[in-house]
Amino acid sequence: MQFNRKQYNNELLINLYKSLLYPRLIEEKMLLLLRQGKISKWFSGIGQEAIATGVTMALQTDEWIMPLHRNLGVFTTRQMPLNKLFKQWQGNKDGYSKGRERSFHFGSKEYHICGMISHLGPQLALADGVALAHKLRKENKVSVAFTGEGGTSEGDFHEALNVAAVWDLPVIFIVENNGYALSTPIEEQFRCYSIVDKAKGYGMEGVRIDGNNVLEVYDTIKGVREYCIKYQKPYLIECMTFRMRGHEEASGTKYVPQRLFDLWEKQDPIKNYERFLLDQKILTDQAVVATRNDLHAKIEEELQIAYTAQPVSPNTEEELNDVYAPKLQSINLAPQAKKSSRFTSPAPSFDPSDLTSHPLRFIDAVQQALRQSMQKHSNLVLMGQDIAEYGGAFKITEGFVQEFGKERVRNTPICESAIIGAGLGLSIEGYKSVVEMQFADFVTMGFNQIVNNLAKSYYRWGQNADVVIRMPTGGGVGAGPFHSQSNEAWFTHVPGLKVVYPSSPADAKGLLIAAINDPNPVLFFEHKALYRSVTGDVPEEYYETAIGKATHVRTGADVSIITYGIGVHWALEFVKANPGIDIDILDLRTLLPLDHDAIRSSVARTGKVLLLHEDTLTGGIGGEIAAWIAEHCFDVLDAPIMRCASLDTPIPFNIDLEKNFMAYSRLKESIHKLMKY
Repeated sequence: MQFNRKQYNNELLINLYKSLLYPRLIEEKMLLLLRQGKISKWFSGIGQEAIATGVTMALQTDEWIMPLHRNLGVFTTRQMPLNKLFKQWQGNKDGYSKGRERSFHFGSKEYHICGMISHLGPQLALADGVALAHKLRKENKVSVAFTGEGGTSEGDFHEALNVAAVWDLPVIFIVENNGYALSTPIEEQFRCYSIVDKAKGYGMEGVRIDGNNVLEVYDTIKGVREYCIKYQKPYLIECMTFRMRGHEEASGTKYVPQRLFDLWEKQDPIKNYERFLLDQKILTDQAVVATRNDLHAKIEEELQIAYTAQPVSPNTEEELNDVYAPKLQSINLAPQAKKSSRFTSPAPSFDPSDLTSHPLRFIDAVQQALRQSMQKHSNLVLMGQDIAEYGGAFKITEGFVQEFGKERVRNTPICESAIIGAGLGLSIEGYKSVVEMQFADFVTMGFNQIVNNLAKSYYRWGQNADVVIRMPTGGGVGAGPFHSQSNEAWFTHVPGLKVVYPSSPADAKGLLIAAINDPNPVLFFEHKALYRSVTGDVPEEYYETAIGKATHVRTGADVSIITYGIGVHWALEFVKANPGIDIDILDLRTLLPLDHDAIRSSVARTGKVLLLHEDTLTGGIGGEIAAWIAEHCFDVLDAPIMRCASLDTPIPFNIDLEKNFMAYSRLKESIHKLMKY
């Protein structure tokens, strides 16, 4: 192993050595404690320390890093106290995730380290979003994302690199190629000679380096960082290395040929660098011993502090309160402004009937909410396929690019996962984003980012996800099974998300503004069939309609129809056609969280309940609401709770088949059946 010190002084070289040695000694201690049962799990980076250490040393301390399991050197080089890291590994309350996350699945805003999730690939897109924030603010900074050679097989790797290249983002992608993804060797992962060969396919530069040579890693990152900032381009670095332990300790290493251990033992990053420093007279044998003794003493001292941690005492109220980020008052951020408080102040909440209103179609109300929000929040970015010059599939953002510019109204590649991940990355840097799914059906391509990154980040490590995902949804337009399905119930099972589904133009505007002001991730469903068919009075002012509050559409005494979206219009049509039945109509407006007080009141008014939705029967939100009513309102029921939903089939293309599929075709039958009780 050849080391080239170049212009680096002795102080830096010694600091690199200490930073390299510290995580190794910690790991050796952790493996002992693991055998003693004092920690539950460990992902060892022994043999790979030079990458995490060299990368982190080469960056500014306020540049975000998206690390993985084997990057202890990132945390220690950022000077995170070992006692608190150890509390994290023990699952203590005063670790970095309040005992809610394991090992390295945590982040810290203070140290600019992003909390990873087990799925590996999604981390890369977050670096895109952070880099986009730097670019918008014209800051000379990069973001860095780690992945392993196994992670490069995931679609998220392709999407993140493609978006970074297309948007000219200053991101450094680090691939730690240690030869094995758990136990699968590289020849069973890909057929290219090396991963860095893929860089050219994305139109970016790349380099393959010796990941065990800490000086080579440090020097490469320093140079690449300057390149990314100067040219505003991404860069791919493949670091060749080897892990000397199993994927995690329980998995062992029996699948690895002994000859590889023998080969890579000679490439040990610490032994080789230490020998270089001794040969160059930069360190003496006595200094090496003293350094090791000092670090051992520091480790023991920090662990003694950690051992005093009190056991976790579960607090149910606190756990529930930490699912959603609170809405706090602050100043809006300009793209060029220095970062300030994270959350933006809400708009005034009004009863729209109290304001001066004008008739607007549903689609125009959505457009007005977006436009006024873009005017209100200079840190709001819109992203989606064809939303710029073309104006989006439904022309909702038509004219926006001329008004707000292409930096804030961004056409995206067909990379749903990466764009949603970039939204979280923007949020990390204090930006807001609205992501348009061209059709709600396509959200499946970004499902992992939504349910595992956006939804859980605040609960896991206190990072809010200020992202709204607009979801043009629903049938009635003869578009078939991949442009018409109702998928809102998929997301109502996920703590940390909010699911909003308006039925009127006034609510569409007020709820969308509220969603954009909310610091939490919001799935905002817009029924396509309502876009141009429904008109209503909408206030011109900028206002919010409260998320989590249902609205009472009509008072009745015979039957309660509890519904949302287009179901509200079906219910009103039924009332008009059947004046002899006194129907109480409750529009939920928000499906997560539900307004249980409003549901209880509607049930109490009639004692007979019909849950109506366009979604299929099995697994629809109606089943959850029915269970809640049965548990909490049984004493006021006069009949069984009934559901009227669409058929348990994919939604068909043929108009007659689609009509037969729809819940509306069975609404009259359902109400008459309920009335007989």
